Amino acid sequence: MDRTLEVRTPESIAFSYELAGLGSRFLAVSIDVTIQMLVMLGILWGLIYAGTHGEAARHVSEPTKIETNLAIAFIITIVFMVFFGYFILFEAFWNGQTPGKKIMGLRVVRDGGYPADFASVAIRNLIRVGEFFAGLYAISAVATVISPENKRLGDMAAGTIVVRDARAAKLAELLEESAGESGPLMLSPQERALIDQFVARRAGMAPRSRAIMASQIAARVRARVSRDLQQLDDEELLTRLSAL
Repeated sequence: MDRTLEVRTPESIAFSYELAGLGSRFLAVSIDVTIQMLVMLGILWGLIYAGTHGEAARHVSEPTKIETNLAIAFIITIVFMVFFGYFILFEAFWNGQTPGKKIMGLRVVRDGGYPADFASVAIRNLIRVGEFFAGLYAISAVATVISPENKRLGDMAAGTIVVRDARAAKLAELLEESAGESGPLMLSPQERALIDQFVARRAGMAPRSRAIMASQIAARVRARVSRDLQQLDDEELLTRLSAL
C-alpha cells in the first residue's frame, strides 16, 4: 500500500513524498535478485571453467584441508558480496537506487528527505542479512505493512525510507504560493526558502528532475536579480542566491 509522507522544514516549506508500497518494493527486489543470480551464475561458471580447463589444473595434486577451507571461505565471501554488498554499493554510490529501484522509480532517502549516506545504507542492508535468514523477508513484509512509513526493520534501524522519485511538476504549486509577494528587486521569504531547500537537497534528486526544478525556480527569480547573476546558468544562479 502506497502512503504519503509530508516533511515540513524550519522555513515552513512542506515537501511531500510518496512512500513506496510493499508491491513496488517487492518487484524492485525481484529485479535485483534476478540480476544477482545471473551475476552469481556467471562467476560460478568462470570458476568451474578455470578449475577444470586451466593448464595449471592438470598438474595440481589433491587440495589440502587448508586449501579447501580457503576456497570455501572465498566462495562464501563472493556470495555475500553479490547478494548483500550489491545493495550497499548501489544505494551508497548510485543516488540511493539499485537497478531494480531505478526501473521501479524508487529511491532510498534518510528520514526528512535528505540523501542517504553510506552509514545509513550500510546499516539497512546489513540488517537485511538477518531479515533474509529469519524467514526470507517475511518479517520485513509484516513490518512494512504495519509501519506508518512503510519501513522494514532495516529502515527503522538506519533511519531511512523508500520513496518514489519526486515529480518536478509539484514545484509549480510552491511557485504559485510565492507569486505576487516579492518586490521588484527582492526575493520573498518563501522564494529564498525554496532556493535554499533546492540547493540543500539537489544531491539526492534524479538528474532530470534536478534540472527541471532548477530551471523553473531560476525562471521565477532571474528577472529580479542583478545583470551579472542573470548571466549564470540555472543551478549556479540558485547556488549564488542561496549564499547571499
